[in-house]
Amino acid sequence: MISTPLRLLSAVGSVFAWAVTVHAVEPPIIAKARAYLGAEAALDSVTSIHFVGTLVTADPADATKVTRAAVEILFQKPDRQRIMSTTDKTIEVTALDGYDGWTRVQDAADPAKWRQTLRSKDEIKRLRAQVWENVGFFRGIEQHAGQVEDQGNATIDGIACRKIAFIYAPNIIFYRFFDAASGRLVSTETESGSVIREQGETVVNGVRFPKTLIQITKVSATQMQTVTINFEKVLLNENLPASLFAVPPLTPR
Repeated sequence: MISTPLRLLSAVGSVFAWAVTVHAVEPPIIAKARAYLGAEAALDSVTSIHFVGTLVTADPADATKVTRAAVEILFQKPDRQRIMSTTDKTIEVTALDGYDGWTRVQDAADPAKWRQTLRSKDEIKRLRAQVWENVGFFRGIEQHAGQVEDQGNATIDGIACRKIAFIYAPNIIFYRFFDAASGRLVSTETESGSVIREQGETVVNGVRFPKTLIQITKVSATQMQTVTINFEKVLLNENLPASLFAVPPLTPR
């Protein structure tokens, strides 16, 4: 279900047609997909999600060479997120606070060494879409000027699926493939061609989350890159201070 993180995982969240279809009929598979994740009351009770884990990025030129980072990902309804990756050299934070998006990269050994940038309009649209793709559980996209499109039957790994497009803008689309029998999310593709798979599961407060998320992205005509996130902890409905998401001041207060 996750699509989300980091500049690396912008693709994981890469994701959606800025048209509004207020009275569109929801494809039946959506109710089945939500039921697979948890009861309606459990899904609707989620106000925030906090993932803690490890990010592993393979070198496109040599998949045996990988870099690792500790990662924390926060999503808060309706339009906040924060992704922090930490290595022994740098701490990188990308966050969204409504219509404000920013990235800050800091030297892990010297807090005085940092750089900060504001995200562009298009990047903010993508970050906002990422939030709802994680906290909406496949419903409510119309609240974000998006639409759902049933694109018919498809077969993934021999499994009969229903293909549903979650469209936020012409260049921000998630194509979700749901097991037609159970509603389980089998695979996700983005408008840019990235493929995202989930493995394992963790159940928190009656809601299913993946233990591992794997994204494969084409980075050149001959090279593919694999990014894996292993989730060690999932926390729901924390009291998250607004300061976690707000644009940091450029000078000390």
